[in-house]
Amino acid sequence: KKKISDVLQKSAPKPGVPADLQNLLTQHFGENRSVIEKEELQLSDSCFLPANDLTHSFSSYLKEICPKWAKLRRSHQEKKSVVMLVLCSSALRCLELIKSMTAFKGDCRVLKLFAKHIKIKEQMNMLEKGVFHIGVGTPGRVKALVEQDALSLNSTKYMILDWNWRDQKLRRMMDIPEV
Repeated sequence: KKKISDVLQKSAPKPGVPADLQNLLTQHFGENRSVIEKEELQLSDSCFLPANDLTHSFSSYLKEICPKWAKLRRSHQEKKSVVMLVLCSSALRCLELIKSMTAFKGDCRVLKLFAKHIKIKEQMNMLEKGVFHIGVGTPGRVKALVEQDALSLNSTKYMILDWNWRDQKLRRMMDIPEV
């Protein structure tokens, strides 16, 4: 009997495409939604940036999709919000991505939005007091902050999903049932 981990180790990773996210939304919300609500869930291809074709490092990919980052960073003065939100499957992956984006971020402020050793109240206070440009976190913590009105997504221009990275069990972020 073949295990899924054996199959995944032998197959080459392929970059995520907009259809992947659309299929995931349809599967998750499809059963208990009306036809009109399902149509509202459909996102046009113009909502998506080109996916990382796996030839770029994270920092070079960010430079490619956001060439006017310095201008966006300078113009952002809103508290309780970020310009770029990066969602990862785990806190360790968040830290790894924060370290790898040093060439891209310049003099902007990065906020860690995950539960490992950081209390939600601390993050809420930080968001209220300061201006942050990039937020890197896990879906659970970001959801909690949005639900408590501690994080506003109104000025968010980019939302990046760490779609292709696999953990020790070879699961992607979207393969984890809790996400």
